[in-house]
Amino acid sequence: MFDATREDLQIGIVGTGLMGRGIAQIAAMAGITVYLFDAREGAAEEARAAVETTFIMLSGKGRIDADAAAAASARLKPAASLAELAGAHLVVEAIVEQLDAKRALFAELEAVVAEDCVLATNTSSLPVTSIAAGCRVPQRVAGFHFFSPVPLMKIVEVIDGVMTEPSVTDSLVALGERMGHTAVRAKDTPGFIVNHAGRGFLTEALRIVGEGIADFAAVDRILRAGAGFRLGPFELLDLTGLDVSHPVMESIYGQYYQEPRYRPSPIARQRLAAGLLGRKSARGFYVYTDGRAEQAPVPPVPPLCAMPVWLGEGDAALRAMLAARLDAAGMRVENGDRPGVDAACVVLPIGVDATAAALEAGVDPGRTVAIDPFFAERQITLMNTPVTRPEVRDAVWAALAADGGPITTIHDSPGFVSQRVLAMIVNIACDIAQQRIATPADIDRAVTLGLGYPQGPLAMGDALGAPRVLQVLDAMHAFYRDPRYRPSPWLTRRARLGVSLLTPEN
Repeated sequence: MFDATREDLQIGIVGTGLMGRGIAQIAAMAGITVYLFDAREGAAEEARAAVETTFIMLSGKGRIDADAAAAASARLKPAASLAELAGAHLVVEAIVEQLDAKRALFAELEAVVAEDCVLATNTSSLPVTSIAAGCRVPQRVAGFHFFSPVPLMKIVEVIDGVMTEPSVTDSLVALGERMGHTAVRAKDTPGFIVNHAGRGFLTEALRIVGEGIADFAAVDRILRAGAGFRLGPFELLDLTGLDVSHPVMESIYGQYYQEPRYRPSPIARQRLAAGLLGRKSARGFYVYTDGRAEQAPVPPVPPLCAMPVWLGEGDAALRAMLAARLDAAGMRVENGDRPGVDAACVVLPIGVDATAAALEAGVDPGRTVAIDPFFAERQITLMNTPVTRPEVRDAVWAALAADGGPITTIHDSPGFVSQRVLAMIVNIACDIAQQRIATPADIDRAVTLGLGYPQGPLAMGDALGAPRVLQVLDAMHAFYRDPRYRPSPWLTRRARLGVSLLTPEN
């Protein structure tokens, strides 16, 4: 197959929309001659002009020098027909996401290009193997999946189809690196790495809202302020657009034969039917004015009301932090083994809900509120039982909010919000590793760069502690009796062995 380092490397790009232009830009900047073809007359020349304008803009801002911009522009060659791609060492298709269209294109290309020319698809959702199955030489077909905008998203997934020769994906990995991207290798599977790994963040957040545990704005606040995500899941859905995100959810769920871990939500389907797409329609989960989201109202903090507070068992440092905040707000903190008859009871459960935690501790559920131990130093999630008296909840809420720290209140749920969303993210990544779709290191690299998570999902699991993630999943699985929450063998074994989730098989 082709040598990605050769100076005279030539590639063809078929489809000159946003993705095709982005791939052409980084390839030309890497010293590669790029032939651009599009079935629409004039589109290839439009793409060349647009990319050249980008090079001029980058030169004007001092990002690249003028000579480099001119040289890169000279490497862009609009093609009037597929026949002009005959000398290409690689052709990348970036056309419409339709299997029949891609198969038809590859059949046309096979009649034009050399026997050793690699054919790559930028598909984000179609099986590479199904595309290759229509080819005379399926061994030379692989996935080369970039993310938009290509020049800024420094990640490319290189996908081995069932018939792909390893030398083909070896060449594509080297080419991705030459073009300045991190290239990660994956087996052909629904969603590959990034779209597959992203299921936990979105579908679990939708499930939380669907259960009435919290509204979408509260879920976003918790996951931003506590877990450190740049965007909450509903902000992300609005940014991407439900017309893009929901079909991907349904596609991956269907391709995995209704695997419960990837189950979509009727909330997304209903809002899509209503045309509430997100930013592009000026209304999604949020309302947008001049492109900016209107802030969802935050419930007002109740007035301070002195009440003794008893803290249940939990991490010593967390209990000390909470005790100090309660004391500073004028609340008397009880230190006995049992709460006084008038005390609010604060429990710190992992995995289980406030109801179960109160019953396990042997305290009155009507006087009990639960605090999420995850990320409590950054923001506090306060959860009541179905029978918690409002004055008890409000007293603890007001006291903990007295220093201005963020507090979000939710209804009873095993795993709060952060615990269950992060546990799902980690568990799905563990199962990607278990299926040998990609190496643990590549899973974390792909997700960090492709989804912008604060950590890769396996590193996230290590930071939380694999035994604690397993504890959350086991508790949720026991509560819901839903196989959605069954732990991956990869997680279970490493939690028991006390080794990193990034540890590969020997």
